[in-house]
Parts: sequence; structure tokens; C-alpha cells
Amino acid sequence: MLKKEFKRKDVERMRNLIKGKSGESSELQVGYTDKKEDHKEGDIWEEGGKKWTIKDGIKQTATKLDKVKKEAILPLFCPNCKGLMKKQHDPKMYKIHKMCFDCVIDAEAKLKIEGKFEEYERNMIAKNAEDYIDDLEQYLLETINTSNNQYVSERGEVERWKGGIDKEKFTEQITENFKKFRKQIDNYKNNKTDDQT
Repeated sequence: MLKKEFKRKDVERMRNLIKGKSGESSELQVGYTDKKEDHKEGDIWEEGGKKWTIKDGIKQTATKLDKVKKEAILPLFCPNCKGLMKKQHDPKMYKIHKMCFDCVIDAEAKLKIEGKFEEYERNMIAKNAEDYIDDLEQYLLETINTSNNQYVSERGEVERWKGGIDKEKFTEQITENFKKFRKQIDNYKNNKTDDQT
């Protein structure tokens, strides 16, 4: 005769072990379960104060910088030829042309055959110059508008300087000069000389 009486949960546990369901619960549990939402590829939803999305079957947080990240990160395969991007010049060419080095060489060779390479080259140089001019103008205008009336010396003493530049006049001169530079770049892009303008 048994000295111990089996409880209901003990019997359920034995049944689960015999059936091979060792991980299942042997007791009835009551509690709160939140509803599950099924999401598909590309869905965007908010959960716990964050935005989420599913990309390539993986749940990821969706941020405002996703487009920037996509531009900055070198893909594993070239979007144009689907080849592996492992060559030395692939990262630089991807930043400029959004394709691998071999695809850039092929595209430029095709342009040379068609006789359009000189125009392409002028446009690339002009675009580079425009970007440089924009950055330089922005830097100079920000530098003019920063306060420069006090400096800290090598000994840690704060020195207050008087004088300075006429900010309005200097800003006007910079703006005028950069308009001239942009006009020169446009002339170069359109293959015009200074005589033709």
C-alpha cells in the first residue's frame, strides 16, 4: 500500500512524461496574455515606444536614419552586376556611382565608344567643384558669425579682444565671390570659355 497520496499535478506530470511532452505544464494556469499581431515583410508598427519593421524576415527597429545607413554601408553584392564587392576600389566607386569598380569601368568604356565621355567627365568634375564650393561657403559664413571677442591664453587666462571685422560686408563679399565661382563652374560644365559668356 502507498504511504503517499498523489495529487492531480503529479499525475499530469507523469502523463506528460510518458507521452514525451516533458516541457508542458502539469497545472492549469490563469493569467494575462497580450494579443499577438502577425506582421509581414515591410510592415511598420509601434510597440513599447519604438517603431519596428520586418526586413528580410528579421524584426528590426525602424529609425529616421535608415536611408542614411543604407547609403553609407557598402553592400555585399553590386546592385548593378550582382557580383561580390570585394575589390580595393569598390567602396570608393560605390560612394560615387552606386556600383562596383568593374561596372564603372564598363560604363565609362561604353561612354567613350559612344563619344559621350568628355561630357560625363566635365559633369563629374563640375559636381565635385560645386560640392567643394558649397562646403567652403558654408564654413566661411559660419566662421564669420561665430563670436571671436574672447580667447583663452596658454596660461589659462581669458583675454577679451576688441575690434574685429564687419560681418555684413564680409558676408556680402563671400556671397558675391561664390556666385562668380558657381558661374565659372556652370561655364565649365557647359563647355563655354570666359569669352562666350
